[in-house]
Amino acid sequence: MTYISLELGKAPETVTEAVDRLLVVLSDDQKSEIAAMKEDDLISLHFGLGMEIRNAFGLHDLGSKLLADSGTPHPDDGAWVIVKELWNKLH
Repeated sequence: MTYISLELGKAPETVTEAVDRLLVVLSDDQKSEIAAMKEDDLISLHFGLGMEIRNAFGLHDLGSKLLADSGTPHPDDGAWVIVKELWNKLH
């Protein structure tokens, strides 16, 4: 799955803001595909959507409020929290 650029202005500062942004920028087809996935299959999004979240939302930046809100110090894990919350919201 190819995702559109997530860079739309200021980076979100909370997981809720990040999920809300994803709901705006992802196509209906992309949202449907994610919603149809089993939870165990979400890991397949790590190098696609997960990488775009890490880069576009600044999870690698020192002092990232979004990373702090995710409750984890590692950008990969922070992106996982966001992907999981997106998946939950799509259900």
